[in-house]
Amino acid sequence: MSWPITDEQRMIRLMVREFARKEIEPVAAENDREGRFPTGILTKMAELGLMGMMVPARYGGAEVGAVSYSLALQEIAYACASTAVIMSVTNLSCEPLLLFGSEEQKEQWLPPLASGEGLGAFALTEPEAGSDPGGLRTQAVKGADGYRISGSKVFITNGAHAITFVLVARTSQEGGKKALSAFLIPRGAPGLDIGPEEEKMGLHASSTVPLTLEDCSVPLEHRIGQEGDGFRIAMAALDGGRIGIASQATGIGQACLDESVRYSKERKQFNRFLSSFQAISWMIADMATEVEAARLLTLQAASQKDLGQPFTRVASIAKLYASEMANRAAYSALQVHGGYGYTRHYKVERLYRDARVTTLYEGTSEVQRIVISREELRG
Repeated sequence: MSWPITDEQRMIRLMVREFARKEIEPVAAENDREGRFPTGILTKMAELGLMGMMVPARYGGAEVGAVSYSLALQEIAYACASTAVIMSVTNLSCEPLLLFGSEEQKEQWLPPLASGEGLGAFALTEPEAGSDPGGLRTQAVKGADGYRISGSKVFITNGAHAITFVLVARTSQEGGKKALSAFLIPRGAPGLDIGPEEEKMGLHASSTVPLTLEDCSVPLEHRIGQEGDGFRIAMAALDGGRIGIASQATGIGQACLDESVRYSKERKQFNRFLSSFQAISWMIADMATEVEAARLLTLQAASQKDLGQPFTRVASIAKLYASEMANRAAYSALQVHGGYGYTRHYKVERLYRDARVTTLYEGTSEVQRIVISREELRG
């Protein structure tokens, strides 16, 4: 990899790679088959500082920056995409607090997330409002002692295990970006009901649930930022989240490439190794090229975030390209493996299923194209 990473970033990548190959990879397939949430692994990841990598040290975080976070997440995703998305969303749920939270909120809510005491979740999507946050129907009605929130959220990653939900709700019936606000809701809050696990195509070892809120009582001090800041908070969080999903997709793509290289050098057809056939070797060449491009785009976005530069455009570019690349790489990897790739005896079957969602969450590929074109046409 040609990106000029620092010695510290290189050490973090190697540390996480060794951990992922030793602790995660051996049990990833079984966790996927059983739908087993990797609680023990997450505890060890927290001890390594992986659950609050961009959180300042004074709040219990590792404070190593977005580039180190991306490199680490790629290695986790290489071993298990389910574990990677758990890590990604917990880091994502810290972002609204870091950018918009009060000092009191940061001191109270960040340390448990960064230390791994509990996981975070981000509750934006609703049954009729996914790519269109302006269509949210969940209502937050302000009273003398706080807010009463009622509505439904869906596809909430980490939802069954989270101790904290960052939730966006409507505080005004008027249209526009000022109609939404963001709130911190602890697990167990009166009126918050956590639904059953979704039966998903992939990411079987991660948790995805719906939420129902019925007059859920939220104190005033649990609102993040000012009333009307919800849209801005959500978009800022998604910008960072897209670096996470681009990193996850890059890790999946690298795994597809490595599995294809390994299999093609072991498997023979017509008394020749698969790697000697041009059709196969060119698939591998294309995978290698696209994985490298995705990695560089993702690290560019992470680097701009670390430098405090605008990164909305590059994060969307990285997420769009890396997620589409992961799906192409998974397709090619399965082709290289032939019929065996369609069975659970080989990792590529899981990679194929896990790759698919990367073009959907944190904004679909179509939404990324809207964001990118808007940024390009703005001038």
